[in-house]
Amino acid sequence: MNNSAPVTARPRGRPRGNPPTRESIVSAARALFLERGYRGTTLRAVAGAVGVDPALIAYHFGSKKSLFADVMQFQCANALAVDDVLGGDPATLPGRLIDAVTTLWEDADFVQLTTRGEEAAEVIREYLERELLARLVEFLGGRDATARATAVVTILGGLIYTRYLNPLPTPAALTPSETRHVLTPALRAALAPRPRTGATTGAGRRGSPTSG
Repeated sequence: MNNSAPVTARPRGRPRGNPPTRESIVSAARALFLERGYRGTTLRAVAGAVGVDPALIAYHFGSKKSLFADVMQFQCANALAVDDVLGGDPATLPGRLIDAVTTLWEDADFVQLTTRGEEAAEVIREYLERELLARLVEFLGGRDATARATAVVTILGGLIYTRYLNPLPTPAALTPSETRHVLTPALRAALAPRPRTGATTGAGRRGSPTSG
């Protein structure tokens, strides 16, 4: 009779991990991407830094490109904390949006990560579309929320492109404070509710004391 203690079998299927483990992986990957660059960083190196099996990283992220996307998304989420930006005084929302963008892009570590070309540009596009645009639509509400949010994201995307990704001399020469001053009126106009037109406007005029 074998009296030895039973060996605990490894569970079948994919490893589950937990949120702290995922956060640790992203943190370690960020440090390695900054130290070694995209090409010099491997999933095995990230796993070694965290002390987990490489299979866990493959399960959570699938590929190095996806892991890099999560690192970039984490950076964006920290600087463009949508709840914080949208949660203040609506009158100063345009300035907070511009400050969030310039703060992110003036960060040396973030700029270093964005040198990864197309992968970085793709992450930024996805963040603007899926996170900022979607949350702005929800925040603004109403029939014209999508149009207003689209106008805002278009302005911010233009700021990112002309000041950071493919800088033009004039926008790039502005300080963050000057950038806020220049773009705040445009963002304020983009955020303003659109006037009703057509039949809706006509219906409104029927009740006006100046009509007929």
